Amino acid sequence: MSVSNLGYADFVDVLSDTIAAVRTGSPASGRFVRHAPWGRRYPLVPSAGFHVVLRGACWLLTPEREPVALGPGDVLFMPRGAAHVLVSDPEAAVTEIAMPGEPRELEGPGERTELLCGAYELGRRHPLLDGLPEFVHLPAHCDDPALRGAVGLLSAELARPRPGADAALPALLDMLLLFILRAWFELPESRGGMGVFDDPAVAAALRAMHEDPARPWTVPELSAVAGVSRATLGRRFTATVGEAPLAYLTRWRMLTAARLLRETDAGLAAVARRVGYASEFAFAKAFKREFGQAPGQYRRAQARPAA
Repeated sequence: MSVSNLGYADFVDVLSDTIAAVRTGSPASGRFVRHAPWGRRYPLVPSAGFHVVLRGACWLLTPEREPVALGPGDVLFMPRGAAHVLVSDPEAAVTEIAMPGEPRELEGPGERTELLCGAYELGRRHPLLDGLPEFVHLPAHCDDPALRGAVGLLSAELARPRPGADAALPALLDMLLLFILRAWFELPESRGGMGVFDDPAVAAALRAMHEDPARPWTVPELSAVAGVSRATLGRRFTATVGEAPLAYLTRWRMLTAARLLRETDAGLAAVARRVGYASEFAFAKAFKREFGQAPGQYRRAQARPAA
């Protein structure tokens, strides 16, 4: 793999891998109709969430910024579940905390607003996503065709569920999350992860580790893949990603292992081999250091239904 062959598509592949590894549980979504005047308070939650304005308009209120107008087609993404308020207008009273299971439509005398809302549980932080702002606002005029298509498909599925919805909805929500992040990273004003777009050496090293986490990578080998010296790779990788190459490799191996434990029935020895550990004991020790519990405990906890 040569550095010259790397680019935006390669980073998207890494980003897609990352999303699949850090997302846990089942995403949730719904269509909501509100009639002005209305206001909903969304408390801080340990998950990522989104709102899409399908029809009408509303306002985003937060303590740290001026009110933000949201119109038809606007997408708002909260990567760390930041507390916020949505209102029909900045002067509207906020009397309700948004709760799971609340009515899909609230009647009122004023203008109608339709919202597509959802949430994802992201089990672990990841340096490629940590640079995102508290609120990612993608105005309709960004006009990303893939994002619009994902919104349309999800909205249609929620409006009229059909056979196979249990399989279709999680897949559509995963697709929407990827397209939200991709659209944000493509904006000139975005920050967080953009250095990976711009540095082909870092992109090459990341792609290599994501493609083959079981390989016993060394810094000299990664430097050869990246086409730069060891010192240069270490400096640029740390500046861009936030940690040294081999520290990132360990993190990625553990995230990959956690996903295998959640989603497959592979034995611990097989999982260990797939992430580069010949010794099940060494793997279990590294996993517990990262997740705070042994691999078997983690698997049982993830399989246990939520209370």
